[in-house]
Amino acid sequence: MIPEAVKEVLGSNALAHVSTVDPDGRPQVTLAWVGLDGDEIVIATMPDQRKLKNIRRDPRVTLSIVTGQKNPIGLDEYLVVYGTGRVTAGGAPELLQELAETYIGPGVKFPPMPDPPPGYVTRITPERYGGIGPWNAG
Repeated sequence: MIPEAVKEVLGSNALAHVSTVDPDGRPQVTLAWVGLDGDEIVIATMPDQRKLKNIRRDPRVTLSIVTGQKNPIGLDEYLVVYGTGRVTAGGAPELLQELAETYIGPGVKFPPMPDPPPGYVTRITPERYGGIGPWNAG
């Protein structure tokens, strides 16, 4: 179950740094819009990008999100999610449209093209949380 404080961050317009593992073991990092579907974090991608190839080969995924908030002693809060990802075909335009309402604004049409390709949705199952914030009070 995803803690409420984590759900608040994931439901905001804060961008996520998504880290996957390249074939040579090096980290690969990209930015993404993120959302929630039940107890999974979801990311939509139109083309078959490097992060998707990495997740298919090695499902370990780490997200890092700066919240824009300060903790009581003045440090910037950020959320780190460690989890396992799986890539599913289709559904990207619908998820991107939903996320665009948060990231771009109400009433926006996204992706801005007629008949977008089905793309891919990555579903991430969180395993643990880190960073600075109420999700990591210890």
